[in-house]
This record gives sequence, C-alpha cells and structure tokens, in this order.
Amino acid sequence: MRDGRLVAGERLPSGRALAAELGVSRTVVTEAYEQLYAEGWIEGRHGSGTYVTDVVPAPETNDPIQEQIPYSGRIAPPGTIDLRPGTAFADALDTPAWRRAWRLAATAQASERSDPHGLPGLRAELAAYLRRGRGVACAPGQIVVTRGATNALALAAAALLKPGQRAGVEEPGYGKARAALAARGLEVVPCRVDDHGLVVADLPDDLALVYTTPAHQFPLGGVLPVPRRQALVAWARRTGALIAEDDYDGEFRFDVGPLPALHGLDPDVVLYLGTTAKMLTARMGLGWLVARPDLAAAVARHRDRVNDRTSALAEEALRVLLERGDLERHVRRVRAEYARRRAVVTEELRGLDVRGSTAGLHLVVALPAGQARRVRDEAAARGVLVDVLDRYRTEPADGGGLVIGYGAAASADELRTGCSLVRALARPEPPPGRRPAGARGAGARGPRGAADAAAARPASPDR
Repeated sequence: MRDGRLVAGERLPSGRALAAELGVSRTVVTEAYEQLYAEGWIEGRHGSGTYVTDVVPAPETNDPIQEQIPYSGRIAPPGTIDLRPGTAFADALDTPAWRRAWRLAATAQASERSDPHGLPGLRAELAAYLRRGRGVACAPGQIVVTRGATNALALAAAALLKPGQRAGVEEPGYGKARAALAARGLEVVPCRVDDHGLVVADLPDDLALVYTTPAHQFPLGGVLPVPRRQALVAWARRTGALIAEDDYDGEFRFDVGPLPALHGLDPDVVLYLGTTAKMLTARMGLGWLVARPDLAAAVARHRDRVNDRTSALAEEALRVLLERGDLERHVRRVRAEYARRRAVVTEELRGLDVRGSTAGLHLVVALPAGQARRVRDEAAARGVLVDVLDRYRTEPADGGGLVIGYGAAASADELRTGCSLVRALARPEPPPGRRPAGARGAGARGPRGAADAAAARPASPDR
C-alpha cells in the first residue's frame, strides 16, 4: 500500500484465504488486519469485504542518500589499529572507583526539576578542582554544566551572540567548533595559526568571538606563549570580543607541569570550556562552561529555555569522583600512561619531522600534503587508521602532515605496530637503483600482515 503496489479501493482477500495462502494461522492474519484497520490503511465494507483506503503512495525518488550505508561516524572497524586523535584511553579507568561513583550516584535523591546551571554540589566540586588543577578561579555560580565542550560553545553562541555576527576559529582547527558556530547563524572566519598557536596579530577587529585551544592547539599541537596570551586578552578588551578557550586536554603536559588556563589572565572576556572526554571518557557526556556571572546566567537561561539537559546520574557520579579525590588520582595515573605512550610513538616515528608532542594526546608528522594522503590511504589498507591535516582545514594551504593520536590504541604493542608502519610508508623513497642503509630485512609490521616497507609506492605529487 505504501509503495503503491496495492492501490486505493483494491479488495483484499479474506482472512481465511490469506492464512491458507501464506501458511500461517488465521489468528495471525486477523491481528494483522486489526492493526491495519487501527492505522487507517484498510476499511471494511458491510457485506462486501475489506478494501485499501485512499492512501497516497510514497513519491518515487532517486535520492542517492537512501542508497547509502547508514552513518556510523568515526567508529574504527574491528581488527584495525586506531591512531586518529580525539579519543582517550578508556581502559585506564580506575574500575573500582568508577563503579563506586556510579553506584552511589544511582542511590542519590534526584529532583525532576533540574537546575539549568547543573547540580550545585557538582559545581562546587568543579570550582575547587579547576582552581587547584587549571588555575581557574571561579565561584560555583559562574559554572554551567553542559554535555561537553562543543555543547558549551554552541550554548554560548546562541545565548550571547546574534546571527550574522562574525566568529573566528583557528585554521587548521576543530571542525565541530566551526559547525557549532555556523549552526547558530554566525559567519565563521578562519584565523591563522603557526607552530606556537593562534597568530593574534592577524585577528580582525570585527569578530564577536574567537575560539582557541591555547594549551595544545588542535591539531598542530602548539602551546600559546604568554606574550601572545596577553596580546589576545588585550585584543579582546579593545574590540569587545569574547574568547572561547577550549581546554580539552590541558591536564596533560609532559615536559613541565600543566600550564595555567588563559582564563586566569582576564575572567571577564574569557569563556572557559572543559570536558571529561579526555581525562575520563567521552561516554560520560559532560563538560562545563566558566564565565563571568552575567554571561553564565544568560547561558543557563537559554539552556533552560531550549530544555538542554545533561544526565543527572552522570553529574552525580562526577561529583562523587571529585569529592573523593578519585578524579585527580586518575588524572595523575593516566598522565604517566600517556607519557609512556608518547615515548613509544616518538621512538617509532624517529627520523620523521614530529611536532606538537610536548602536551596532549596527539602529535603531528609534517609531510607534503600529497604524501600524507598517500600514507593515510596505504596505512588504512593495512589496517592502521591515521588522519591528515587537510581534514582540519577549510582552505587550501602549503604543507601538510599526519595527525596521530595515542589514546585509542589498545596497547603499547599496537602503537609500535601502527607507528612503525606509518614510519615505513612515510620514509623518503631512495633514488632508483639504490637501497637505503639497513633496508635488508627491514619490514613494516601491520595488524593484517603488512608488506615489507620497500613495497610502499612512491609519494604522489602535491595537488
């Protein structure tokens, strides 16, 4: 009926006849007819039988979207080694503390009317944690609990900015931040970065907001130095703009202690965005925004107006982890784990131009853009997933590279296997007729029995 194969007014067989034809009980057919009656697909005519109603068949379409495989995001296929950035090492969770927090959260009294700022107890614990760990001095009333840093940015854009205003995002930068701002009707402006992060001197004066990742620029990995931080705050003061600081993995630095957040330089102009996605797991679905009181209140009002909610159970579990000190113990433990993983990755990638490895959960291998795409594709064919810098750009640019994360891999052995393959594929090819020193017997390992490194194709030219 929906497809038009049974047209309006067509008579249907009796229940007895259809049951005999299909080889099922008459009860099954009777229940099916009753359901179709209830939904309005068929009608009974006294003394005549059952007929198709005047339904309108679905229009024919050649929309290719219907033929596509359902969208699955960036889920790694089974049997692959995932070296893409953006994922924490979830197996590092302290299982007893994690289970205890959720068990206690499940027994806590909950209100059906949630505070749009978030649970007061969680905000009090967050304020204390952020002061100790990130140098963010704030009162609980300045915190709005969100569903993550990207959600916090989207809420701030909707509550504090107007459609048509211009918002800057680092280039290359975090694509979901661009999407969140564009979805609120803002004009997204690419803002240049270099090896040290955002180039403040190039910022236009007509931006209403600039989104930045000063602790570990995503994806290049630079750390914004103090003079630029001061210049950025001065620019915001002069132009009246807001700074959205995404501190997505600021807890993890390996050469010195974690640097204080930019927010501490001027809390009036900086919106501080945080998340549990890297320190715990993205599955918790929590983040926070810290802003001066009037801005935080505006974001909370908007959140209440659009019924944007976080899980009260997850909020209470995070509160328990903070209150008992379990979160900070976990961060210290995984910081050491990520330092070990970073050491494995940098060792396996020796000889390549590795950048941005002093902090965070990913680094960059600088390569010509065409060669980077070739390495990505050949590595994927052998079961190792990496990203290329082009994925995080909106405009063509000189230079390219691979973005390699070390949070998603299941073990150090997986990291060694994947990175050794990447190194073999990325090594410059020797001139024809010559073999590089040490090439005899050297092979690239891969999860699917990767071929010898010498079998890698020459790099394709840049486009």
